[in-house]
Amino acid sequence: MTKPTEPAKRSGRGLLAAGLAGAVAAVAALYVIAGPDGNIAGVETCSATLETAGSAKPYATGEVAAFLPASQPLDLKNLTFMGPDGGQVSLADFTGRTVLLNLWATWCAPCRKEMPALDQLQADMGGESFEVVAVNLDRGGPDKPKAFLQEIGVSHLTYYQDSSNGLLKDLKKVARATGLPTTILVSPEGCEIGTMYGPAEWASGEAKSLIQNIVKKPAG
Repeated sequence: MTKPTEPAKRSGRGLLAAGLAGAVAAVAALYVIAGPDGNIAGVETCSATLETAGSAKPYATGEVAAFLPASQPLDLKNLTFMGPDGGQVSLADFTGRTVLLNLWATWCAPCRKEMPALDQLQADMGGESFEVVAVNLDRGGPDKPKAFLQEIGVSHLTYYQDSSNGLLKDLKKVARATGLPTTILVSPEGCEIGTMYGPAEWASGEAKSLIQNIVKKPAG
C-alpha cells in the first residue's frame, strides 16, 4: 500500500482539526444567545434554573407530555420582539414573572388551533407572577393576525409580533425552534425552564399543573 505523502497527511490533520473545531462551535452554539448589543449569555448564568427545570419533569404528562425540561438552561433575556405599540420589547422586561413564550403565525394550522387555549390560560392564570407572551411571526403586517385573533375571540393575550423573524432565527441558532409552534417556559430570571415543540392544549389541567408547579418554585 502506498503511504500518504506528507502534504496529504497535513491535509488530513487539517480536515480533522476543522471538523473538531466545527463540532465544538456547534456545541457552544447550543448554549449561548447573543443579545442585540453582541453580549453572549451562557448556561452558567442560568445554573440555578436547572433545579426548577428538573422539578417540572414529573408534570410533563398528558397534554404536555412532549414538554422537554432544559438540561442546559439558556439565558433568554436578550431575545427581542415588538410590543403592541410597535416599540421593542425583550424578555428582560418580564423579569419577576414566569413567561410562557409562544411563537405562532396565521399560516401555521396547529398554531391557529392552540391559540384559544393560550388565551384561556392567560385568562385563568395571567397576572403579576405569570404571563403568556404569544409572538406572531407573520411577515405581512399586523392586520391579518389581528383579524384572526378577533375572529376567534381572543381577548386576553397582548399582541406581540416580530415580522422580521429575528426571534425565530435567534432561537434556531441555539436549536430551540425547529418550526412552529414553539413554546418555551421562561423563569422570572429570564432563563429557559423547558420547551415544547408543536402544539399543546395549554388550558388543560396538565398544562396548568406544570405551570403552577413552576410559578411557586422560584430558581435558587
